[in-house]
Parts: sequence; structure tokens; C-alpha cells
Amino acid sequence: MKNTTTLSFILNSKEYESIEVPTCVTLGDLLREEFGLRGTNLSCNQGVCGSCTVIIDGNPIAACHTFAFEIDGKNIRTIEGLECADGSLDPVQESFAELSAFQCGYCTPGMIMLSRALLDQNPNPSEELIKEWISSNICRCTGYAMIIEAVQLAAKKIKESEA
Repeated sequence: MKNTTTLSFILNSKEYESIEVPTCVTLGDLLREEFGLRGTNLSCNQGVCGSCTVIIDGNPIAACHTFAFEIDGKNIRTIEGLECADGSLDPVQESFAELSAFQCGYCTPGMIMLSRALLDQNPNPSEELIKEWISSNICRCTGYAMIIEAVQLAAKKIKESEA
């Protein structure tokens, strides 16, 4: 019985082909251990807390609850791949920093990735939609008010940059 699988995928805009990985490894472990992308935080390992949120083909996904073999042929974006082409922060990252929408910072990468996916799908979300989306990620420090404001600010910045 073969205990590995061969994958091809795009990770943070870089193509990887014929990467052999153990069939039982999660995407979270693959990102952290094989690629050194430690911004994807692993916490609950059950897909509940959202600390490990990454974007796969435009959708926010829990990396701890996704097997690596599921990314074959997919486009994966992590917090490390979020910065703009010129090296500046993504508007979501910038807004989180500007409004101090974090305290301990543990949930922040997952919250930023979730917010980025929301804004990619809906560039002008209502406050209620933002609340609905971020309710899938747990933050034990902020009370969420600053996070909601940061998503709203990021939406405004993105809209202004496209005008």
C-alpha cells in the first residue's frame, strides 16, 4: 500500500509540480513543516477556531481539517502570500494594523485570510455579512468590533484603489 501521493498545485503564486507528500498529512502541517509557512496557526485541529484559515480557489478553508491530497490542482493562498506585488501590505493587513484589530495576534492571520476571501467575493459587504463571516473564526481577545471596522476600512481602501 502506497503511503504517499503526488501533487501539483499553486501556492502563493508559485507553481509546484510532482510534490510527494504522505497521504495522512494535513494542509496545515504541510504548509508549516514542508514549506516553512508558519503564519498559518494551528490551534484546535478540528476546523472550528479558524486560526488556520487559508484561501483555496477563492474560498476560506481550515488548513488543519484539510488533507494535503485535497489541494491537487488547486490554488492556495496563505497569509505569507497576501502582500501586494510591490511588497506592500494587502489592504486587509493594512487596515488590521491601522485599527489595531488584534490583541494577542494568534487568530489574526486566519481572520485576515477570511476577511480577504469575503472582500474578494463581495467587495462591499454589509456589517451583518461581515459579522456572519467572521463568526466562523474565534477570537478570544478583541470582542470583534475592531475586526469588523478593519474589514469595513479595507473594503473602502480597495474601492478607492480601483477608482
